[in-house]
Amino acid sequence: MVRANGIELHVQRLDPAAGGPRHGPTAVLLHGMASDTMASWFFTMAEPLVRAGYPAVLQDLRGHGRSERPAAGYDLDHFVDDLAALLDGLAVTGPVLLFGNSFGGTIAFGYAARHPERVAGIVAVESAPPIPEWMRRVRVRLDRVADRLPRAGALAEIGARRGAVAARRAADTGRLLSDTSIAEELPASRLPTTGDLAAIDCPVLCLYGGESAVGELAPAVCQLLPQTRVVVLPGQRHSVLIDQPRAVRRHVFAWLAEHFGSDAAQPATPRQRDTQEVPDGHDDHRSVDHHQQRPVRLDAAVRPHP
Repeated sequence: MVRANGIELHVQRLDPAAGGPRHGPTAVLLHGMASDTMASWFFTMAEPLVRAGYPAVLQDLRGHGRSERPAAGYDLDHFVDDLAALLDGLAVTGPVLLFGNSFGGTIAFGYAARHPERVAGIVAVESAPPIPEWMRRVRVRLDRVADRLPRAGALAEIGARRGAVAARRAADTGRLLSDTSIAEELPASRLPTTGDLAAIDCPVLCLYGGESAVGELAPAVCQLLPQTRVVVLPGQRHSVLIDQPRAVRRHVFAWLAEHFGSDAAQPATPRQRDTQEVPDGHDDHRSVDHHQQRPVRLDAAVRPHP
């Protein structure tokens, strides 16, 4: 546990093995809202990044996982302040690589808008910068989840469909919504200006599931940040990080090799797959991955994805 910004945050710090490769920027991995925790990154990207030579920092966001759950303090500024204080507390210096799943990506963009000199690159999975349309969708989804979970039989239904782990996550999400002001504070967050967001000049990789509505925001992201590379995984939904970790890793490491020169440290490619991509600068990038991998869902029950 690390005390940062006045609360206790559950943190995992992973460093490359002594004598192994070390390629520079610390990777900071931020999970999504409500039923997500650092586990979504820990079991998908953290170990491969460390093996490739990137030190990694993972945290449970305030109110989530094993981190402290204050009754208030859930607007975007609080999450960005938590990240800034955590990096200071861990003495992480120099630019960092920010990885964000769902709302974790929004925190990454919010931090980069405030501290552009501290960010070497951003990888956002099923996410968008803190723009009004994205935050409107956050409000809608939080309202829907807050309405659904207290209903009689809701948790039993989730358990029957998704399993006991998902039911426990859903129950914890219900407590988060009932015990804190997150549903009111987060959608009402003060947002960075368009100019602040457009000033982010680091490389950006955005990955979306082809069956997720979040991908509808990709054109707006590219207009705001034209350096963004967008990859869409057909047939995938909001839980693409959990459902297709090998495909996500493949695209992430290709992007890292291009921008950070770490191609020699990429994990071995499992097997040849058919891939199609549209060059940068287009809004309709597509990557077709025919290798199907279905890991255990850790958090797919009620994560409020817009």
